[in-house]
Amino acid sequence: MLGGSVYIAFMRFAISLAGVIILFSRISESRFDRNKTIVCYGCFSVVVLILASAWYVVDWKSCVRIVAFAMYACFAVFAIILSSDSVYLSIYKLALTFYLLAVFLVGGLEVAIIFFDSNIWADIITRVILILLMTFFIEKKLKSSIREFGDYVEKEVDKFSVAIMIISILLGIGFILNPNAKEMTPYRIYQIVVNFILTGTLQLLVFRLYFHVGIEREYERENQLIQMNHRLLERQMELLEESVEAGRRVRHDVRHHNAVIAEYVRNLQNEELLQYLKEYDREIDQGVVQVICVNRAVNNILSAYTRKAKGEQIKVTMDVQIGRKLTIPNIDMVTIIANAYENAIYACMEVKKHSEERECFIHFAIKRRKNKLMIFCSNTCRMETELKNGQPKTEFTGGIGVSSIIKTAEKYSGIYDFKNENGVFVFRLVMNIPPDL
Repeated sequence: MLGGSVYIAFMRFAISLAGVIILFSRISESRFDRNKTIVCYGCFSVVVLILASAWYVVDWKSCVRIVAFAMYACFAVFAIILSSDSVYLSIYKLALTFYLLAVFLVGGLEVAIIFFDSNIWADIITRVILILLMTFFIEKKLKSSIREFGDYVEKEVDKFSVAIMIISILLGIGFILNPNAKEMTPYRIYQIVVNFILTGTLQLLVFRLYFHVGIEREYERENQLIQMNHRLLERQMELLEESVEAGRRVRHDVRHHNAVIAEYVRNLQNEELLQYLKEYDREIDQGVVQVICVNRAVNNILSAYTRKAKGEQIKVTMDVQIGRKLTIPNIDMVTIIANAYENAIYACMEVKKHSEERECFIHFAIKRRKNKLMIFCSNTCRMETELKNGQPKTEFTGGIGVSSIIKTAEKYSGIYDFKNENGVFVFRLVMNIPPDL
C-alpha cells in the first residue's frame, strides 16, 4: 500500500470494490432483477467500506496486509448468494474476477511506484483506467463466450479438473499479492510479471480447451439430430413404398371387382350384388390407416413408428389428445416424439434379445391442457437400465436423441424426468407452449 489518509484509503477501497462488482456482473447473471441487484450490491458496498475504513483507522498495519483478501472473501460469499449460477460455476467466475482484481491492484501500485514516485493519485487513476479497459474488453469480446463456457462447464465438463485449475489460479494470485513482500526489486517485478503471464495463460488454455469441448458436444447433438432426420426419412420412405404398393393392389383388384359387379348386373342378381358390395365395404374399412390424432405431423410420425413397433411384435397403446394445430413448430414436436419413440422401440428390442419370455409394450400419451403440453412414454426395458445425471446412459438408448429431447424441451422451459421402474422405463415431459392466437 502507498499509505495516505483514511479518506484516500476509503477512495481506494471504493474503487477496488466497484471494479470487482462491475467485472463480476459482466460475466455472471444475478438471480434478481436489475434494480434489486443494484440495491443489494449498494447496501453490501456501504457496509464493507465502512468496516474497512474503520479497520484502517484502528490498525493500519494489519489492514494494509490483508484488507484486499478480507474484502474479496466477503464479496465472494455475497456474490455466490446473489448469483443465479451454481456454486461451482460461481467459484470459477470469482477466481477469474480475483485475477482481474490482482491486475488492477498490482498494476496501479507498480505504475505509481515506478513512474510517478509513489504518487497516490497515479495509483487511483491507473486503477480506474485498468478497470474501464477490462470492462470494455469483456463486454465487447468475452461476455458471450464466458457465459457459453459457463453453460458447458455446468453440463459437460469434468468438475475435478476445473477445481484443480481454480486452486492453481488462486495460489498464483496469492503469490502475486503477497503482503509480506515489502521490497520492490527488479527480481520481484520479474516474479510478478511472470506469475501474471502464467496464471493468465493457464486460464486462457483451460477456457479454450473446455470451450471447444462444449462445442464438440454441440456438434454431437447436431449429428444426433441428423441421424434422427435420417430415420424419419426412412420411416416416410417405408410409408410411401407401402402406399405405392397398396395403390397397385387396388388398381389390380378394381378390375376384378368391376368384372364381378358386371356379371351380377347381367344376371339381374340384385340381392347378391348388394351382399357383395357390403363385404367389399368391410374390406375397405379394414384397410384404412388408423387415425391416431387430428394433427397431421404428429399423426404421421406416430403412425410410422407404431407400424415399426408392431412389426417388431411390440404391443402399442396410444392416448393422444391434441388439436389440429399447435403453437410450437412441427419440427420441435417431431424431434421429441420421434426420439422418445425410437428409444422405446430400441429398449424393447434389447429386452427381446436378452429375455424372449418378457412381453414388450409401449404406451404413448400426448395431452394439451391450456398452455401446457404433456408427453408421456412408458415402455419395457432391461432391468439393469441405468441413469447418469438423471438421463439414461447411451448404451441403453442406442445413443439416439436424449440430448435432442432435452435441448428442445428447454426451449419451452420444459420440466422432464427419466426413470426405470423395475423394468419399465418412464419418460415424462411438461412444456409451456404459446397460447393460441
